[in-house]
Amino acid sequence: MAKTLNELAGDLKDLIIELQSDAHNKGNLRVERYNNLKLSMDVSINSSPQVVINIAMSEAIFNVKTGEKINGSLGPDERYVLRWLSKSGTLEALQEAWRNQRKNGGREKE
Repeated sequence: MAKTLNELAGDLKDLIIELQSDAHNKGNLRVERYNNLKLSMDVSINSSPQVVINIAMSEAIFNVKTGEKINGSLGPDERYVLRWLSKSGTLEALQEAWRNQRKNGGREKE
């Protein structure tokens, strides 16, 4: 079964926290910063598959076929997002979410 955008956002949040926990600066880790991490897709506006990622006050748009950033910036967290996008299965899951939304003719935002 396909993952929802909410589940994919949870996967990203978990990866960011895990990577920061392993880093030398884990004393500065602010887990609450990622409580509002959100993924959204709007198939009615965008003809090309893309996902909008919001972390705290930052937003960036990524192509779900290539994982490349289209617009925006996530500051230092962007490196974690790029790492997540390069993980096996992530882009495929995002592409499936995009296809499901097109099939449902709507917008999913979680």
